[in-house]
Amino acid sequence: MSGTWEKVQLTSARVPFRLKVAAVWVALFAVLAFFGNAAGFDTQWIRDNVRYIAGGLRYTMFMAVGGIVLAIVMALLGALSRLSRNPVAYGIAGFYVSFFRGTPLIVQMFLLYLALPPVGKNLAAEYAWLPEGFDQTLILEATTAGVIALGLNYGAYMTEIFRAGIQSVAGGQGEAADALGLTYGQKMRKVVLPQAFRVIIPPTGNEFIAMMKDTALVSFLGVTAASAEIFRRSQLVGKADFKNLEAYVAVALMYWGLTVIFTFFQGRLEARIGRGYDRTHVAKAMQAAAEQGQPHAGGVA
Repeated sequence: MSGTWEKVQLTSARVPFRLKVAAVWVALFAVLAFFGNAAGFDTQWIRDNVRYIAGGLRYTMFMAVGGIVLAIVMALLGALSRLSRNPVAYGIAGFYVSFFRGTPLIVQMFLLYLALPPVGKNLAAEYAWLPEGFDQTLILEATTAGVIALGLNYGAYMTEIFRAGIQSVAGGQGEAADALGLTYGQKMRKVVLPQAFRVIIPPTGNEFIAMMKDTALVSFLGVTAASAEIFRRSQLVGKADFKNLEAYVAVALMYWGLTVIFTFFQGRLEARIGRGYDRTHVAKAMQAAAEQGQPHAGGVA
């Protein structure tokens, strides 16, 4: 009996680890397919409606890209303010981070979408000197309100990421920039931030992937069918045909696919940025330069 067990262990050791993991995944998909078939899962309905649901990808990506751009701007300003000795800038940044990290994202969306319009209307009625049409300026479309809320919310969280990234740069770098007579802006732009981004980019990529999934919350604001993202479209067709399970599975697979794609590209970007700081890569580059009789700095590539 022990001899048989040893043979099994020896055979298992010869099977590559990745192949074992793949077998586990295949088994999991087989189990899910079994339960889906038992529950009467309609794959034909998904094939008939997947193109309509996927049509919302452009709106999902628009909101995610717009939100992350705003978040990066707010995070950079917030981080610089949090590191500043200016009490006004520090106080505003602290309030911003505290409020947007301390309240739910969905509440912030409704504040922008439903609470701002009455504010603009009341201000216009109270102060006659405000320009004509001011009562309409705070009325936002659902998509616009969603993008702003996503950017402000994630910007508050990313403020701490940016602050930590800036503080990770060795103090001697800033001192060297000061010795060269660079202004504060030049020092941050040319010396500190380029090195800080190596630390900032990985978690920022994670935030973008999370934001891409959180665009589904915009559907609660009541976006129109013409500008609906993939979650809202799956809701509409799923309820219309009483195929909620199929609709949610289809959109879940789309979000999963987007996550896999962007995770892959994020990994490639991190590897490319980190090459100049990888000792193995630097050693190989120095050896190649030495063989060609060329000098190599051995620092950032």
